[in-house]
Amino acid sequence: MTDPIDRLILRWKEDPHSTYSTWFLWTERLKNFRSIRRGIAQVVKDIEAGSFGNAYRGSSLETVVGSIAEQRQIFRGADHAFLWKPKLRIPDIYEHAQNQRAFARLLHTCNCCDSEEQIIEAIRHIDSIGIKGLGPAVANLLYFIHPTLVPPFNTAIVNGYNALTGAKVKLGRWDHYLAMRQGVVALNTRHRKLFSNDLGAVAGLLFDIGSGRYSAPPIDGVRETELAWQEDLDRIREETAAQRKVRVSAADNDQTHTEVQGWLRDLGKALGFSVWVATNDRSRAYEGGQLSDGCLATLPIPLANSPGADAVKLIDVIWLDSETGNAIAAFEVEHTTSIYSGIVRLLDLAYGSELKTCEGLFLVAPDGRENDVRQQIKRPAFFKIEELNFRYLPYGELRNQRDAIVRFGSGLKPMLAISKVLGG
Repeated sequence: MTDPIDRLILRWKEDPHSTYSTWFLWTERLKNFRSIRRGIAQVVKDIEAGSFGNAYRGSSLETVVGSIAEQRQIFRGADHAFLWKPKLRIPDIYEHAQNQRAFARLLHTCNCCDSEEQIIEAIRHIDSIGIKGLGPAVANLLYFIHPTLVPPFNTAIVNGYNALTGAKVKLGRWDHYLAMRQGVVALNTRHRKLFSNDLGAVAGLLFDIGSGRYSAPPIDGVRETELAWQEDLDRIREETAAQRKVRVSAADNDQTHTEVQGWLRDLGKALGFSVWVATNDRSRAYEGGQLSDGCLATLPIPLANSPGADAVKLIDVIWLDSETGNAIAAFEVEHTTSIYSGIVRLLDLAYGSELKTCEGLFLVAPDGRENDVRQQIKRPAFFKIEELNFRYLPYGELRNQRDAIVRFGSGLKPMLAISKVLGG
């Protein structure tokens, strides 16, 4: 392969520490798309209803942007652009009602349209209004609506794009973002076999170049310069080979998540419940079979037809009454992943069905993550959680008590006994 960019892409995809491995292939990234889209729709709804308020803190926008910023592999600090700067009075969408409504129209238009032309027109319109402090950082929201049409945006991605192409894209300007977007789409098209239809992949490469992990291939055509760059690329390959242990560790983390799901699956079956396993985890290997062995193949009709059904299907484990099909308990395993998205999926289950049969909503996490769980529960956006039976279930209690629960337990009572109430 003679194309230096192709060589770079292949090396980057082999790297267990690249954004391709740690973020783009990350299962939780895909789970976040639906919850973020629902969050964006809520922002629009709040603004249209006049209930958004005049502050970022505690708003529905903080919730959705926070969910993006939690994907720290590439979006760390994504919330900075939306934080209120009182001395500069930016971004001017909190105290200026007309600007706020224009922002909502941008989000609504992009959430409802499906064409490149409509998206670009909506961006050009918001740019023409000249809202102070509201710039291309908004593209990070739009990416989760249209990942094949809108690339993410931050300083590292811009720096990486400029280094790779020789462009001079500037931060903070929508016209520069649109020019970069056109170049990113062209780059992705030229190397489509190595990238993806999802522009997150090419954005991840640009991020890793812009943040200094990789050097861009030389664009001057000088042989000596290209050889020096190739040597640097080889050095990264050697480092990658030495870091295989980290990849094994990451696989161990994933296995632990699967193992805990397996414990919950087996406990549910032993206690007489029907069990649902998340659709994207069903084929995972577990104890010589698949994680979904002996579990429901489809959700009962009331749940399958509920407004939040698409999110409910991604809940790690659900226990259901074997006769009625009503959800009795739901479990989100938060090994190292974003706790926020798990809470949103459980809320979709709790509020998406009129039956309101769920007796326990469990956030299952390592013993050391209790504080993380409680901090998420305290978010203003989740103030209604105290109305529900949200509970923290530590790994240690589950590990130590599961055999006794299988032998002597009945119903949900033993799970309530080994977990802790959240909220309230």
